[in-house]
Order: sequence, then structure tokens, then C-alpha cells
Amino acid sequence: MPRIPDDFRRAQVAIAALFCFLGFQYVTWVSRLPRVKDELDLTATELGLLLMACGAGAAVSFPLVAHLMKAMGAKRLAFASAGALLLFLPAFAAAPDYPVALVVVAADGVAVGCLNVAMNAQGAALEEIYERAAMAKMHATFSAGSLAAALLASAVQTATQEMAAHFAVAAVLLLALLAVARTGLPAEDGFRQPEKERRRWRLPSRVTLWMGCAMAFGTITEGAMNDWSTLYLEDVADAAPEIAPLGIAVVSVMMVVARLFADGWRTRWGDGPVVRLGSALAGTGLAVAVLAGGVVPALLGFACVGLGVAAVTPCVYVAAAREGPDALSLVASMGTTGLLGGPAAIGFIAGAAGLAWGMGAVAASALLVSVCTTRIRWPALSNA
Repeated sequence: MPRIPDDFRRAQVAIAALFCFLGFQYVTWVSRLPRVKDELDLTATELGLLLMACGAGAAVSFPLVAHLMKAMGAKRLAFASAGALLLFLPAFAAAPDYPVALVVVAADGVAVGCLNVAMNAQGAALEEIYERAAMAKMHATFSAGSLAAALLASAVQTATQEMAAHFAVAAVLLLALLAVARTGLPAEDGFRQPEKERRRWRLPSRVTLWMGCAMAFGTITEGAMNDWSTLYLEDVADAAPEIAPLGIAVVSVMMVVARLFADGWRTRWGDGPVVRLGSALAGTGLAVAVLAGGVVPALLGFACVGLGVAAVTPCVYVAAAREGPDALSLVASMGTTGLLGGPAAIGFIAGAAGLAWGMGAVAASALLVSVCTTRIRWPALSNA
């Protein structure tokens, strides 16, 4: 087995630190929403709109992100947006009323959109430079950061309910992650462009649109499972209340495990087959589970979803980055839109025809990923 260059390992750890940073920052403030709800006296609808404001900010940031990527490059944009996300925490804690909180959260969404594109661009550039698969493991570190933030929130709140204290501890850990990131990011990533090139705007290519659709359907599947799996188990599969939360756990654990192994799968079989077969497994497994009914089939179907869609976003991001910053920004924006709007769309279907039909729509969304990805040009990489 060929020796892995030290520069590759150093850069891989640095980029993974950015993924961990984003997952940690997001869950840190989301974990305090019950406190914010009480302090600002919000209704459930207002709290939902607050969450939607973050997703909307990320979704509409596409033109800005594309411009900043070409003006600054992925490395500088990553650190600038990470700095903004650090400042968001004290701003969110100090928000005096609901309108201010909405503005702050929407601004956070824009910064999330910037860092999301920049760190995935860095990961894609690393794979291209060294011709080694690494993106799936980086996406697994996002989940690890989310888990670490949830554990920290639980630990801190046993001692104090003050958000300022919680966010101060979180900020120290986030700064440590940025320090790790600074040690290894490549100086040049190929995304910065001369001013004359920046001014040119081109219509997205057909391939870019196919990638955007694949990303949107993939994130619809992910988001819907997170939002609706517990309710499906309780209301449709008649699971006991203590069993129902296992739906999210099964999907999450399978996604993390699959992402740890997915780079090896990508090397062995290629990105295209991994994504197509994975999304087909997710859609078919969930459809069979819905038709069979019951708790055990549902949990098995959810496991298929977690296993099958785990590699979709890492692989599509790599393919989009090879098309340039405009393509990457558009694909990321469509992914955020799917994550934001997908669960709501499933809710409308469930309200009109029942949650079983809603889950059927999630299965169809996963199968559509498989269809869309037949039109994408996939890279060939060796294993990290």
C-alpha cells in the first residue's frame, strides 16, 4: 500500500476541523432554543420560523457565496465565515426581542452557506490534488461535531442555564478547532479568480442542474427522516413512546458509520455506483418498510436510508467543485433548499393523505437521486 503523504494527512485533518466546527456551532445554539423560547415568549410557530430563517439565509446566499469564492478563494472565505459564526453566538444570546433574533439567525445562515461551500471546496481540492478519496470522512466529522456540541450543552446546563457561560465554553472549543484548521489548509485551492473572470456570469450547465437536483433530493431525504421518523414510528407503526426516538438514532448512526467507510467504497467502485446503488437501496428499503408496516420493518428501512444516502452529499460536492465555484455554490444552495423545504413538503403530503404516503414520498425522493446521478461526470480516486 503506497505511503500517504504527510501534507495530505495534515490538510485532511485541517479541513475536517472546519466540518467539525460547523456541526458544533450549529448544534450549540440550536440546543438553547427552549431557553430562547421562554425568554422571548415565543410560540411554536415563531420558533419554527426562527429555524427557517437560518435555512433561508443559507439558501439565498448563493450569489454572494459564488462571488466571495472567486474574490477570496476557499481558504480565506472559510476563515472569514468561521469568524462570523463565532460572533453569532454572543449576538444570539444578547438578542433583546424576536425581530432582532430573526435577523441574527438569518445572518448566521448566510455565514453557514459561506463556510459550507468553502470547506467542501477545500475537501474537493484536496482530493483532486492528491487523487485520494477523503470527503466522506470529513462529512462524518460534521456529525461528530454535532454530537460533541449536544453533549457539551447537556453538561453545561446541569451547572447553569446561562447561555453566556455555555457559549463562552463553546467559543473556546471552536477557536481550538480553527487553530487546528490553520495548520494545514492548502495555501492555494484554485477557486480564486482575477477580477475580469469574476464579473462573468454564465447560465448553469445541464450537468450542474442535474447535480443540484441530486443534492436537493438527497437532502430532502435526510431532512425528512430527521423530522418525521419519530412521528411515523409512533403514529403509523404504533411504536411505544420510548421506542419512537430510535428512528433518528438508527438513521444517524448508520450515516456516521457509512461515511467512515464510504471513501473506501468510492475507491473500489467509484463515486457514481456508490451513489446510485446507495440511493436505490435507501428508496427501495424505505418503500418496502412502509408497505410492510410495523416497528421492526420501519427501523430496518430507516437503517437502509442512513446507509444509502450517507455518500450522496460528499460525492456530489466533489463533482460540483470540479465544475467551478458557481456550480458548487448553486448545488450547495439547492441542497440547503431541499433540507429546508423538504420536511415541510412531506408535512403537506402527510396532512393530505397520511404519514405513510409522506414516507412513500421520501422513498421516491431517494430513488430520484439515483436517476439524477446517472447524468453526472464522476472522478476516479484512490483511497486515503
